[in-house]
Amino acid sequence: MYIYAFAVHEDERDVFEMERRALFGTVAAAGASAFAAARAVDPSRSPFLKSRIDARFEADTPEALAERIREAGTSAASFKTVYVKTGEDDASYADRRGIERVVGAAVRGTADMRTPAERFGVASLGGRWRFGPLLENDGSWMKHAEKPRNYSTALSARLARSVVNLAAPEPAGVRAIDPCCGIGTVLLEALSMGVDIVGSDVNPLAVIGARENLANFGYPDVVRVADARSLEGAYDVAVVDLPYNLCSVLPERELGELLAAVRRLAPRAVLLATTPIDAAVRRAGFDVRDRCEARKGSFRREIVAVEGGRRR
Repeated sequence: MYIYAFAVHEDERDVFEMERRALFGTVAAAGASAFAAARAVDPSRSPFLKSRIDARFEADTPEALAERIREAGTSAASFKTVYVKTGEDDASYADRRGIERVVGAAVRGTADMRTPAERFGVASLGGRWRFGPLLENDGSWMKHAEKPRNYSTALSARLARSVVNLAAPEPAGVRAIDPCCGIGTVLLEALSMGVDIVGSDVNPLAVIGARENLANFGYPDVVRVADARSLEGAYDVAVVDLPYNLCSVLPERELGELLAAVRRLAPRAVLLATTPIDAAVRRAGFDVRDRCEARKGSFRREIVAVEGGRRR
C-alpha cells in the first residue's frame, strides 16, 4: 500500500478528484489531506501530490509500529523520519516530533536531519499507523511557469500537468498529440513526464513561441504549423484546448470539423472548453467518460475526457 499526501486549493478540488480517479481508480482509504492506494505513482507527476510513503509496516500505535520496524532489522546508513499529516488526526507539533523520535529510534543507522541518505515517512490513516520510505514531490516542473513565451489565456503549468495525467495515466508507450498546442504548455508537461507527444497549431506565431519554450527547457522541437483538420496519423490519445473560445465562440461547423479530426487521430481525448460541447462530442463519435470544471476566480473551463464509441 502507498500513502499519498496532497494539497489542493478549493478552486482545484474537482480537477484533483478527476486526476485521482485517472491515476488510482478507487482509493483504499482517505483523509482530509492524504489517501491510500495500491498503485505506485511518482508524486512529482502531479501538481497536487506532496509525497508518497511506501508503507512497509503498519500497526495500531506508533509504539507497536516501532517494534515491528525493530524486529525487521530496518536499517539505513543515515536517515530522517518525517511525520506526514493526513488530516485524520490533530497531533500537536510536539506530539508529531515525539512520534518521529519513537519510530525513528527503531531504525538502525545514524539519524541525519540535514542530508540523510534515506527518508522515511510515518502516518496515521484509516485508524492504522504506517511506515516506509518517503518520496517527495521535487517540484522541478514548476520552472515551466517561467516560460520565455507566455500569454494570459494559456493554461497554467499546474492545470496542463494534471491534464496530461488524465490523458496518459500510464505514460509508458503512449503516443499523444496536441493539435492546437499554442505556446506548448501541454507539450512541456508531457515531455517532462516521458510522454511521446507531438504538437501543431494553425498559427505560425504560436508555433514559434512553442519552439522557443521547448528549447528553453532543453526539449526537442516536436511542433509544426498545421491546421488540425488536415492532420493524419494514429495516436493513442489527443489533448485539445479548444481554440478561440476565450475571445469568441468557436463556430459550430468548425468545432464539429475539429472534433471529427481528433476522432480520426485518436480513440481517446481530453478536451478543454469554455462553452458546452456535448452535442458536438457525440456527433464526432465520442462518449464522455469523465469530466470536471477547472476554476480560476470567475473564469471557468470544463475538462472532458472522451473515448471513441461506435462510429456514427
